[in-house]
Amino acid sequence: MSDPSRPSAVIYGVSGTVLTEAERRFFARANPLGFIVFLRNLETPEQTRALVQAMRESVGRADAPVLVDQEGGRVTRFKPPHWRKAPAAGRFATLASKNPNEAAEATRLNARLIAAELLDVGVTVNCLPVLDLALAGAHNVIGDRAFGGDPKTVAALGRAQADGLLDGGVLPVMKHMPGHGRSLVDSHEKLPHVDVDLKTLEATDFVPFKALASLPWGMTCHVVYTAIDARPATLSPTVIDRIIRGHIGFKGLLSTDDIGMGALPGSLGERTRASLAAGCEVVLHCTGVMAEMEEVAASASPLTEAAMARVAEGERRRHPPKPIDFSAASARVDQLLAAA
Repeated sequence: MSDPSRPSAVIYGVSGTVLTEAERRFFARANPLGFIVFLRNLETPEQTRALVQAMRESVGRADAPVLVDQEGGRVTRFKPPHWRKAPAAGRFATLASKNPNEAAEATRLNARLIAAELLDVGVTVNCLPVLDLALAGAHNVIGDRAFGGDPKTVAALGRAQADGLLDGGVLPVMKHMPGHGRSLVDSHEKLPHVDVDLKTLEATDFVPFKALASLPWGMTCHVVYTAIDARPATLSPTVIDRIIRGHIGFKGLLSTDDIGMGALPGSLGERTRASLAAGCEVVLHCTGVMAEMEEVAASASPLTEAAMARVAEGERRRHPPKPIDFSAASARVDQLLAAA
């Protein structure tokens, strides 16, 4: 369990649309860094605001990060009729092949609109940009979630997306480090192995992450790179130290992808200990199942001093949002994408 003077190095999901008394007691005791919301937690803006407030009250920190995966397209948690239907990244990649400048404008505006909706209900961190490459022959787990297969385009549009979120007062999380695009299986179900030489990876998959290494948060992937280590990136000190912190140069807060995914070996407690020992600074656990959260909490440790400093640095970069005309910006995004 965590040191009461420092949050535990975990981000948890919750079970439903309101915080249960059991969840309140658990979070007060476990003191996680923050929370993540999913479709099961979201009914209306009013209900979501109340839930987010209750999450933060349970740990006694008004600045506790609350995350979401609001990518657009098929990975969307906030849905109509209460929230805008955001397009998938692949739409912007198509536009970029015709007009890179307009694609960057549309991407940034779209991210700014997403940020406005998230901040309105108290969500302060969005797990974007997806900096993986969309590659022919790979599993569709990434697919149109990516900004295409060209590393420079992915980096440019990823930067525009991150800037749009920051303009709206929401922190971006680049994922899935150091690259999920080549996987032949879905890591939600099985462990992918990428059998590509390191030189090729450095010239392709790693490029967008290196270009955006200054972003405040990053997320690992549950993928084995056989040229580097036999362990998946999330559990690999070699990948984290040599590639993510070394070659890519990422200095921000490093979170795991959801440790409940089928790719990882061992129990949830073992996964928690192994990912933190490997160099991940925060463990992400998403199901909201109490028995699972208890197991994770029993194996978690407090945030390190370095991680605490990175959390604080991220908050310093989260400025009040710049003004935006929501309707005009939405119409502009639609107009630009219509050209693609």
